[in-house]
Amino acid sequence: MSIEKVREYFKTKGIDERIQEFEISSATVSLAAKALQCDENRIAKTLSFHIGEKVVLIVTSGDTKIDNAKYKAQFGTKAKMLSFDEAEHLIGHAVGGVCPFAVNKGVETYLDISLQRFDTVFPACGSSNSAIELSLKELEEYSGFSGWVDVCKIL
Repeated sequence: MSIEKVREYFKTKGIDERIQEFEISSATVSLAAKALQCDENRIAKTLSFHIGEKVVLIVTSGDTKIDNAKYKAQFGTKAKMLSFDEAEHLIGHAVGGVCPFAVNKGVETYLDISLQRFDTVFPACGSSNSAIELSLKELEEYSGFSGWVDVCKIL
């Protein structure tokens, strides 16, 4: 189970006790906001894409969507999301729990600037009923991010 991979990863960082697990689903932005009793925009959703042979994760705020023109300008190709069936195999986490922690080797993670509006955000932790509150500095560190990008538009 991928929450266990994330828990083990966070244990090495000394923050595994900060993982929150819910009795209800947090698999979507709206469900996560309800479970956490916070605004949807503070949910750090993780989107997964193919870029050639690479798999790329983009962590963005809950109130955004990919801006195709910005994405193409950043990555030099059209946005092509992983299918539901590909996610767990290629990333290490199933849809609903995709997060930038304890991912498969070779997966690159980028953080969208839409997150920079907040002191802390809530990414998932590998399952459809988990989250952790992290500062942006912590998100950078624990995600092993490759850089900040501007590929989204706020809804």
